[in-house]
Amino acid sequence: MRKQAKVRQADVLNILAGRDKPMTAYEILGLMKDDEPQLAPQPVYRALGALTEQGRAHRLESLNAFIACRCDNDSSVPVLAICDECGSVEEHDGAALLPAVSDVIGATGFAVRQHIVEVRGQCGTCAA
Repeated sequence: MRKQAKVRQADVLNILAGRDKPMTAYEILGLMKDDEPQLAPQPVYRALGALTEQGRAHRLESLNAFIACRCDNDSSVPVLAICDECGSVEEHDGAALLPAVSDVIGATGFAVRQHIVEVRGQCGTCAA
């Protein structure tokens, strides 16, 4: 039986929320196939698209992977710190960046749909 979109989104979000590291759509699909062997990639991609649009998950462009949103970013800029060694992702509230980013982008007439900042480096554990 085909699941409703909201149920599928909840399934995908639960998988993401249970992981410390970002996951690709195919990694998520692999876990979901345990319960649904016939599941195709498209419903997973649709759920991920809806979750990112809703701000409940973030797509890490540099990794082509996803994480669950860990804070309230309705009027903020998620700053995602990605460790190149262990793969962990820390989400920080970049609210202080929003006015400066809006000023820079707004000067060009560009219409912002979403703010996300990715930074890559070493987490405190790996740097120690």
